[in-house]
Amino acid sequence: MYYKLICKIFLISNFILVYLSTLNISFSEDKLILKTNHANILMYHRFGENKYPTTNTTIEQFIQHTNELIKNKYDVIRLDKAVKGIKGEIDINDRSISITIDDAYLSVYTRAWPILKKLNLPFALFISTDVIDNKLSNYMSWSQIRELVDNGVLIGSQTKSHPHLHRLSSKEILNEIEYSNKRFIKELGFKPTLFAYPYGEYDNKTIEIVKGSGFEAAFGQHSGVAHLSSGIFQLPRFAMNENYGDLKRLELAINALPLVIRDVSPENNFLKNNPPDFGFTLSSKIKPMKAIRCFASNGIVTNTKRIGKFRIEVRLERKFPKTRGRINCTMAAYDNRWRWFGKQFVTK
Repeated sequence: MYYKLICKIFLISNFILVYLSTLNISFSEDKLILKTNHANILMYHRFGENKYPTTNTTIEQFIQHTNELIKNKYDVIRLDKAVKGIKGEIDINDRSISITIDDAYLSVYTRAWPILKKLNLPFALFISTDVIDNKLSNYMSWSQIRELVDNGVLIGSQTKSHPHLHRLSSKEILNEIEYSNKRFIKELGFKPTLFAYPYGEYDNKTIEIVKGSGFEAAFGQHSGVAHLSSGIFQLPRFAMNENYGDLKRLELAINALPLVIRDVSPENNFLKNNPPDFGFTLSSKIKPMKAIRCFASNGIVTNTKRIGKFRIEVRLERKFPKTRGRINCTMAAYDNRWRWFGKQFVTK
């Protein structure tokens, strides 16, 4: 009798393992890891430079962040691996996190990198080449950047002079990219394959030029979980700074799930009409499907309506007062996690 019972348990266990394999779940020594196609990307700028709170992260904050990121439930991966996962070329784990840093400030080299290197946390550095060429005192040198590359740091492009790209002509945008590529090749021996829009600003014209210049993906500065439905050349990043960089916000960002959408309107981030008539359609595969809330920057009141089961329309009570504005939409998921989709617009 005991032998038959053991055989039954063995057969049931095998059945469960086969079933789980169809769900694209793999085992590790101490947990189940859900394979997925999204990544949570963090964006930093300065470290320990208290004069600039909107772009600075204090060293105390950064140590808190990295202590959280090394916990077993997270998988911190280099950005190029995250992009491959988002494209579906490889499997990546749920709660895959990528660290990105913009602008190559000297404090990246002197203050952030020693912490990241000690903990073996990979990161990507986006660079505009003019500030390095001009040898500005608050920025890294090419020699320091080469040292990072030799230690496995991924380099991305942020153009030649870090301009507002949507204000430039197509020829001017192309010159920004081509000139910086030449500088990268001369100083580092390669040109980057990943691109970050300066100030997170772009329009459809800019996207097409970046795509045509051979980049594999591009990133903004709007919040959200990076998923293919956002567009591989419009991937979001969660900005971290003194004002929006406490541990609770970090945990919210790195545990977030994508809000999978399609048919986003307006199609162009450059607004002809401000405020925009903003809307999108939710994927029918989102489970559980719950209420959605949307928020606009500058404290603008929003009215969010669901039309039918899947269409979301958002109206703002007043226009964005500055040259750019953001809308963030969230939906409760499971296990106290949130789905998150964001959009940044540029105005005249």
